[in-house]
Amino acid sequence: MLRSLSATPNKAQISRIKGLVFALCLVPLARLIWLGFHDDLSANPVEFIERSTGFWALFILLVTLALTPIKLISGRVWQIQLRRMLGLFMFFYACLHIITYVWLDFAFNWLDITKDITKHPRILVGFAAFMLAVPLAATSTNAMVRRLRNNWKKLHQLVYLIAILAVIHFWWLVKKDIREPLLYAVILIALLGIRVYYKTALADKSKSIPRD
Repeated sequence: MLRSLSATPNKAQISRIKGLVFALCLVPLARLIWLGFHDDLSANPVEFIERSTGFWALFILLVTLALTPIKLISGRVWQIQLRRMLGLFMFFYACLHIITYVWLDFAFNWLDITKDITKHPRILVGFAAFMLAVPLAATSTNAMVRRLRNNWKKLHQLVYLIAILAVIHFWWLVKKDIREPLLYAVILIALLGIRVYYKTALADKSKSIPRD
């Protein structure tokens, strides 16, 4: 049993894993639809939808960022194949989050939206994170990877800034009990710290190799 869990999945198993992850990523949306049909979206349904979609966008983003640290620690690389799908689901829930804010909360009143963004720093930070995520989603195809080449990797490094802004957005949104955003901040710091540690260790190792 343990051997099968630790083994690298073959193509068929990876395909099934992708299908499972795809289905799991749709569960939050299905839950919102179910609660909506049963009139169970709390006393403030718009805020409930905003909080739910924002939470899942952040959660999936952190899961996506965890894939590379898993590779660095364990040496396994197959999970990297889930990164694109998870990134697009993160963007999907971020879009639902923004649509809920623009449509259900402000009814496309762009003047009031502009005033709200400039008045509340948390909204400005969250909007900035979303705008930075747009080019990442737009360049997620194989064709764009080939077209941008080395610039693709540089562009997609924006995901680190997006994650930082998203955590700040969530932190500033919570007024009193900061335990949950603090947890996500600690997770993000740990994930970024692992990357920095391994990158530094690799650089030090390359310097220590004697050259002819």
